[in-house]
Amino acid sequence: MELGIAGRTALICGASRGMGRAIARQLAREGVIVTMLARRVGPLGEAAAAISAETGTTPRIVAADITTEAGRRAALAACPTPDILVTNADGPPPGDFRAYSRADWIAALDALMLAPIALMQASVDAMAARGFGRVVNIVSRSVKIAQAELALSNGARSGLVGFTAGLAREMVRFNVTINNLLPGPFDTDAQRRHVEGLAERTGRPYQTLWEERRAANPAGRFGMPEEIGAYCAFLCSAQAGFITGQNLLVDGGAYPGTY
Repeated sequence: MELGIAGRTALICGASRGMGRAIARQLAREGVIVTMLARRVGPLGEAAAAISAETGTTPRIVAADITTEAGRRAALAACPTPDILVTNADGPPPGDFRAYSRADWIAALDALMLAPIALMQASVDAMAARGFGRVVNIVSRSVKIAQAELALSNGARSGLVGFTAGLAREMVRFNVTINNLLPGPFDTDAQRRHVEGLAERTGRPYQTLWEERRAANPAGRFGMPEEIGAYCAFLCSAQAGFITGQNLLVDGGAYPGTY
């Protein structure tokens, strides 16, 4: 399918690895002018070089902390008027909510709710003026299937989902859509860190926990980052203008509900 987004500009957060890198790669393959954002310049440069070698396009890179005003200024200086905005951040490690301080909660809100909102605040009106915009937030299935050990993520990500529900309905008349992807268990570094945290808390072997999580999924496997990349690219396409305000599970069938 021709997605109709060649020549569009995209700002992609958390783009040095995992799902963010897969999204950057897929959009670059579609002819999008990609700006990749992450905190560490080394992995970011390596990811951009690999995408350039495959696609023949050279993504811009910005090494910055998006939770800070300075980081957001740097990102928007490199991509001042994105047509496509993909927000994406690792969640905090698993733990017991009783041990969390106020600073822990504020850090989670900054990374998972407030920074994405700030980027939308800086970009959606210009998208509306141009008559095209796509915002995709990479969230988590934890907003639909809360996991007790992910209290920080459950709360902060749910706040982002609640915020976007209203904004999405306000902006869609301008051909600006806002949707949330809710990944389940994917074969990523973030998943590995999650399982490592569970192993530390429970004393159970890492490999045992990893295999249990893989086997427990109805698909019998973990998702692959490239699958998120393809799904996100479609949501960013010209054809996806009637899809907005949605929380779309990508979890191999793990969610047990009918609706």
